[in-house]
Amino acid sequence: MARDRRAAEQAGRDGETRAAWYLRLRGWRILDRRVRTAAGEVDLVAKRGALIAFVEVKTRRSAAELDFAIDAHRLARVAAAAEYLMPRYATRGEDIRVDVLLLAPGVRPRHIENAWIG
Repeated sequence: MARDRRAAEQAGRDGETRAAWYLRLRGWRILDRRVRTAAGEVDLVAKRGALIAFVEVKTRRSAAELDFAIDAHRLARVAAAAEYLMPRYATRGEDIRVDVLLLAPGVRPRHIENAWIG
């Protein structure tokens, strides 16, 4: 059981690293990774121009599993954490949003922009 948990944790970290590279290649600057708050955790905080994105990264073993990787409850936790973190990162009046980046072997990453509308 502990081995499965460690493997899942490592897969998540690897996915976050791949997601960070994906975003960098598209002009984003990664400001922070794995930011924990009382409200929840944000996997990546990224900036491009006057936009700050709080990014939830989900890695799955197959493309078919990606459709079920994120739900409203999880998005609400990320949004709550983003609201908590906004004063730290959006210091110059930048727009903010919550994005989701879905990763699976053999398929292009799926970047869902502005995934939380709350």
